[in-house]
Amino acid sequence: MDLLIKGGTVVTAESTFKADVAVTNGKISAIGSNLKADKNTEVVDAKGKLVLPGAIDGHTHLAMPFGGTISTDDYYDGTKSAACGGTTTVFDFILQQKGEPMLDAIKRRDALAAPDAAVDYSFHIGVSDVTTPELLDSMEDAVKFGIPSFKVFMVYDFGVDDGSFYQVLQKAAKIGALVGVHAENRDVNNVLIAQYLAEGKTDAWWHYMSKNESVEGEADVRAINLAKMAGTSLYIVHLANKQGMEAVRAARDEGYPIFAETCPQYLYFTSEVYKRERARDFVCSPPMKNKESQDAIWAGIKSGDIATVATDHCPFTQAEKDWGITKPDGTPGNFTTIPNGCAGIENMYPYMLSEANKGRITFNKAVELCATNPSKLFGLDYCKGALRVGLDADIVLYDPKKNFTITNAAMHGATDHTIWEGAKLKGYPVATYCRGKLVFKDGEFLGKRGEGKLIKCKPIKLKTPEL
Repeated sequence: MDLLIKGGTVVTAESTFKADVAVTNGKISAIGSNLKADKNTEVVDAKGKLVLPGAIDGHTHLAMPFGGTISTDDYYDGTKSAACGGTTTVFDFILQQKGEPMLDAIKRRDALAAPDAAVDYSFHIGVSDVTTPELLDSMEDAVKFGIPSFKVFMVYDFGVDDGSFYQVLQKAAKIGALVGVHAENRDVNNVLIAQYLAEGKTDAWWHYMSKNESVEGEADVRAINLAKMAGTSLYIVHLANKQGMEAVRAARDEGYPIFAETCPQYLYFTSEVYKRERARDFVCSPPMKNKESQDAIWAGIKSGDIATVATDHCPFTQAEKDWGITKPDGTPGNFTTIPNGCAGIENMYPYMLSEANKGRITFNKAVELCATNPSKLFGLDYCKGALRVGLDADIVLYDPKKNFTITNAAMHGATDHTIWEGAKLKGYPVATYCRGKLVFKDGEFLGKRGEGKLIKCKPIKLKTPEL
């Protein structure tokens, strides 16, 4: 036994109980009352603390080229920040290049991640080219390698059309893969952008208006119908609108394996942020929506129709956000020239646990959304996402009495601002262990660059709405 966490309250997705947790060789080796330490065991007093599984952030964009720049946090800064917020595994996105087989894409991206990652990581593949049978079939090579989840974009110039989306869904059903979707109506979005710019409407509010509730909701409905037609599961990422939430609920009630993710920014902020002085800092896609949509998403969490919470972490500097006013070449900018994305990787678990501490949800629900369900959905439940003997010792100690105000100065990424500035949290993580190694304690990052491992996932075959 290498580590013994004594006297804490263990919280899983299913139950809450007083227990000690023992760790040997990076794995949880025992959970029980009055466990005895060996001679060389490090003993940690967790009295008054909650003992939680490390969170799994199923949606990040680290070192991602976008909008003429690259997201601010690389694999080191992003995973360091994750550890300091109690997240011990991150899923990043590989953007497939035109003509690139999926396995080549994995190897290309892992060469960038492996030297830098400070916590464990895995990937989803963003599909951009299945124009030949060979490229479509290369999805199976990725599944066999241990990357069985893919993502299609219904928007952006690298997005796919409905026919390609349908082909990817069909293939996924055959090979044990999960398809995620960024659902927005690209054609309507483009029409609205042209109309607003022609009218001289250039500020961040019009980013929201061009990607409004209906622009996202219509695409959610269409994506669900395509999955039904293909006879396979679907994972809707960063769901932020009422229409989409209602469509997810209806499909699940009919027995379809439709799963939805939302993000903390949609739970905390509304579209009113696009009226602020620095509204451009909040530009992300999909944008925050109105209060009615926010209430619908919270209702989806409570009903179980939201399966996971993730961040869509994709930060840019304020100087880059200012491209919405003036582009780098000095010419005038507008809402289309603002890099899309916000930081959140360090804030997800603390925010959801704070909401639990305030009584909005249970701590069990927070663990389910941020750890256990992502592990089940993505094929990691053999090693991550729960406190169970034999699993990786990814453990977070949480002090429910520690009040915390988020400031960018207290964060650990490379970004020069946070949209969460001034948010007050009730309770906060005080220690994070990744495979039994202490990587964060009392505000200080203690991990090391390159200590994170690529975690391979099992094939994914979801046939019902239940995980």
